[in-house]
Parts: sequence; C-alpha cells; structure tokens
Amino acid sequence: MTALPTPSRTVACDVLVIGSGAAGLSAAVTSAWHGQKVIVVEKDPVFGGATAWSGGWAWVPCNPLARRAGIVEDRSAPRTYLEHELGERFNAPLIDAFLDAAPHMVGFFEKHTRLQFADGNGIADIHGDTPGAGTGGRSVIAAPYDARETGKLLKRLRRTLRETAFWGMPIMAGKDLTAFLTLTRSWRSVLHVGKRVTRHLIGLATHGRALQLVNGVALVARLAKSAEDLGVLLWESAPARRLLREDGKVSGAVVQTAKGEVTIKARAVVLAAGGFPNDIERRKAMFPRTPTGHEHLALPPLSADGDGLRLGESAGGKVADDLYSPVAWAPVSKVPYSDGSSGHFPHIIERGKPGIIGVLSNGRRFVNEAGGYYDYVSAMVAAAPGEKVESWLICDHRFQRRYGLGIARPFPLPTTPLVRSGYLKRADSLQELANQCGIDARGLIDTVTEYNHHARLGEDPQFGRGSTLYNRKQGDALHGPNPCVAPIEQGPFYAVKVEAGCFGTFAGLRTNEHAQVLDGDRQPIAGLYAAGCDMASIMGGHYPAGGINLGPALTFGYIAARHIAGVTDYE
Repeated sequence: MTALPTPSRTVACDVLVIGSGAAGLSAAVTSAWHGQKVIVVEKDPVFGGATAWSGGWAWVPCNPLARRAGIVEDRSAPRTYLEHELGERFNAPLIDAFLDAAPHMVGFFEKHTRLQFADGNGIADIHGDTPGAGTGGRSVIAAPYDARETGKLLKRLRRTLRETAFWGMPIMAGKDLTAFLTLTRSWRSVLHVGKRVTRHLIGLATHGRALQLVNGVALVARLAKSAEDLGVLLWESAPARRLLREDGKVSGAVVQTAKGEVTIKARAVVLAAGGFPNDIERRKAMFPRTPTGHEHLALPPLSADGDGLRLGESAGGKVADDLYSPVAWAPVSKVPYSDGSSGHFPHIIERGKPGIIGVLSNGRRFVNEAGGYYDYVSAMVAAAPGEKVESWLICDHRFQRRYGLGIARPFPLPTTPLVRSGYLKRADSLQELANQCGIDARGLIDTVTEYNHHARLGEDPQFGRGSTLYNRKQGDALHGPNPCVAPIEQGPFYAVKVEAGCFGTFAGLRTNEHAQVLDGDRQPIAGLYAAGCDMASIMGGHYPAGGINLGPALTFGYIAARHIAGVTDYE
C-alpha cells in the first residue's frame, strides 16, 4: 500500500479522484498522462468498484477497433438512434460530447496505456427497429489480462463477482462463454474449457485467485496498472468525508485514513464513487415500487451508497430527478449460502435461450424474455400484480441441463444443493411447480400450453422473441428454426424467482459537456467534476444498448481529465 501521511499533514496534488471504478481510473490515468499529479482515494479496501463486478462491455460508437475491422460509420447513425430512443430527454451537448470523444478515448488508451481492447463487432443495439440502430461495431471490452503483470497491485484489486464466476474464474462473453454453454455438443468446446479450467486451477494453486482476468476485472486491472505506471497515488480504505472550498471553488477534500484524517488540496476534484445503488433512503425516495428502500437487489458493492452525490450536493450540486428511470435495472435472484449470507445473481445470459419464459404471480408472461435486461425489469415493475415486484423464470429439464438457470449451472454440475436451499424450485408437473412458487397454477398451465403451441414451430406471436438481431445473439445459434424459442415440455420443471435489481443508478449529479458539476442555476461549480454513476446518465434514464454505463463512464472520465489539464485538441 502507498505510504499514507501522518494525521495532521496536508498533502497537495493537481487532481483528486474519489472512486476507483472505470470512470475514476479513466480520469486518473488521463490526468496523469497529461502531466498532472493525481491521487485516487477509494472507500473500500480494494480498487475497482462496481466495474470489477461487471461484464466490462462499453458502448463506444465509431471506435477504432470497428474501423480496423471494416465497419465504418460516422456519428450520425448512433446519434439518430439516440435521438429516437431518448426522445424528450435527448441532451444534444452531452450526447455530442460523448460521440465526439469516445473513439478518441479508446485510441488514447490503446496508444498510451496498458488498456487494450477486444472488439464487440457482433453485438447489436438492443432495439433493432429504432432508426439508426447498430447491427454491430459499437462495443468494446478490455482484452484479457495476465494478472501477474500487475505485480503487488493484484492483492489490492477487487475479485470478480462470486455469483458470476465458475470456481472463482471469470468467463468472458463471446467465444469463451459459448464454449462453456456448448460443452456437451462440441469437442472444440471441451478442449477450450479444459484449457481454461486447467489454467485456472494452476492460478488458484500458485496465487489463490484467477490469473486470466477478463470482463470488468480486466478493465480495472489494466487501468489501475496504467495509473501506477504513471505515478498516480492509489489510496484504498480512504473514504472522502467532506469537500474543501475556497472562494467558491472546490479545492480538495478531507479523507479518512487508517492514520486519521488527511487534508488533500487539489486544483480539481472528480467524483466517481459509484452512484447510490445501496443508499436505502434515496432508493426509497426515487425508485418506483420501493416503499421501504429494501425491495431491491443491487449488484454493486455495498460501499456504493451515495457518497459522491452527497459530496456534490454539499458544494451546491443537484441530483437529476427528471430522468425516465433513476436506476439501471437488472433482473436479479437472491442466492442463499450455507453460512447464512446471500448473494445476487444477474440474469443476463439464459433469458434469450430457447425453452424459457418469465411469468408473474398470475402465471402470465409479460415481456419478450430475449430482450434487454433493463427492459425485462422495467416491464416487470409495470406489470407485476399486488405489492411485490417479482417474476419467475420457468424452464424444463432439458433447458436447465443445457444452459443452466440462474446460479444453477448446466450439466454436469448438480442441482440438488440449490433445490435444498430453496433457491431452485423443481417439480414433476407445472401444477406442483406453481404451488411451490405461489404462482396461479391455472394461469401458468394455460400460458405454457399456449406458448408451446407456437414454440414447436419456432414462433412467438405474443412477444416476437427472436425477431431482432439482438434477440438472436442472445439465443442459441445451434438451435432452429428460431434460436430463441423452444417448447417447455420435458419434466422435471424448474423455476427461479427474479426480483428487481440494478447494475447501478442513473440519477447522478447534473453536469455539462465537460463533466463539470452544475449548481441550481445550471452553472459549473469551479473545481468539481463528476463521471460514471455520480454523473446523471447522458441517456436520460433510458437503456438503448449494452455498455451504456461503462462507455460514458470511461469517456467522461477522459473528458474531465482533459478539461482540467486544459487540453482541447485530440491527437
């Protein structure tokens, strides 16, 4: 750990970054490369925030990797898409700043840092029928990273989310994930998985953790190592307590450390503490159908509880309260563990596979399950009867053994322990399954009967599953005629309860196109910037594409740093 100053000592830097996820580290690395002295303070004992637990995808239209692959478009197409998706909440200055800077952000990190990317050229925008929707080329993800390259920094980095890892091994979206899901159907997949598992076991034996970092942990590791290379001071277990102000300008912060409070003087402060997904009172006030604040399964670490927003408000900043949604919804199931603790599993992968449906307590479907995760929860919040917002994912034995259901992994891993824990419901008939779940049995039986009638032909007239490129990418390319549709008819039958959760929050501090925090008169507060979930979503609370959290987070961290350094021209 970087040596901390004595309690009474005041230290100085050019840029103080509060938070160490994608936004904070992007700002830190960019600032340091432009000659600024930078300190990053992190509340938790490890760096990475919610980014480390994410899939790591970033939505970056017109990015260099797409261009190198021959996918050439100007920003007019993604801008048109966002104009139609965001409607009255389309903020032209912020969107244009993002679309202008995002490709340069990727190019900057590729050229000057350890952050290298893999393309997501096969990933389509979620709403393929919207004008300007992309069929690919707008997504990037951090390239896999050998953890040993981080050196001593590795022990200070957050590990991947327990629920999405396999024996602690993160699995990368794309070919890696496909290999695991087709393990019983392809010798190439068997070979790939064998190599991955063997390498992982060696890493566990030698280092006690995964050594091939992918997804969000790779993004954090690459950025954190780049920051270290550039001389950024990284302080963990150092929450910011209050901001300093001089002559109306934010001039630093008081930070709590193991050796007492430290005053950090800075020319600029960047708030990137992860929004408020675990702030119960603000959830209660802002989230729909969350009367006590506890009716929510947030995926980010517990430390993401609104510190950045409170600091910003103390300096005159305002939290946006007029977004389409204050929260980046995600369908989540609660996972009980034998020690009495629980975890949260995000249902991102299996919903689009053929042979699964989502139903409410009345037994009825309510959404195209192969659509976006945000859309699934948004529809659930709107349609769930009664007081509780919940649904059940229903499948048969063949589906569960092939694709898994929630944290209940596919063959050859057993399901019995999860049935015993109550997480996974299993029954020989739909009637019995409904009774276990508290679902209206007649409604469920009628729904499955009607669904199966069309599914045997690969059709879904009710919701049109498989009708868009995004849908089909979520399905199983080896299944026809519709990669997203198959009947549910081979018992035993399974169910998992899904509740409203989130990847993070949208309702952050209002900012301008330079990431400067705005006061009540919409004027910039000198010396104060925000990025990531501490910044109000540039998407206005909409979710038009996968990666619209991390893409803007990386980009506005980059924008903030360049503005602080007085840089106006791109390379």
